[in-house]
Amino acid sequence: MRQLLLAAGLGTALALTACATATPYQPMGATGVRGGYADERIGADRFRVTFAGNSVTSRDTVEMYLFYRAAELTLEAGKECFETVNRVTDRDTRYVGSPDPFWRGYRWGPYWRPYWRSYGRFGWSRWDPYWGDDWDVREVTRYEANAEVIVRDGPCPTGDRYVFDARQVVADLGPRVIRPEPR
Repeated sequence: MRQLLLAAGLGTALALTACATATPYQPMGATGVRGGYADERIGADRFRVTFAGNSVTSRDTVEMYLFYRAAELTLEAGKECFETVNRVTDRDTRYVGSPDPFWRGYRWGPYWRPYWRSYGRFGWSRWDPYWGDDWDVREVTRYEANAEVIVRDGPCPTGDRYVFDARQVVADLGPRVIRPEPR
């Protein structure tokens, strides 16, 4: 029985470790990690860009990768500047519950199985601060950033907070971009 519990615990730990990686900068669906970027041309000089992160990816990282992808698209189109239009970051929060594996009651032998829970019938539960605490609940938050991007030729205007120099964005954000590990 102990080996079975040890194997189950080890398997759970390995599964959680594999899932505990932030979304790298990659096309959406490229690897087993949830999230990534997607883009679509919606006009001659206009794109819709999206970056979705998993539950370990911060909002700042999601927005940074969105800007990095917009800069890449601008340079691929042979342009120098891009303007963000209708930019929004969505937050999806869910609460996930799972039974606490360590709170299964007190058991002895094959026949007599008293549970600590059964003492609640006698009124003891009103003094127990942990009564009913047999579920672990955790908050899972994922961010997704979307923007329409207009790519432009020529020198970038200064003073407009929605217009960015694509080369400067790539130079500034490039060292901070984490790409997926090669397989």
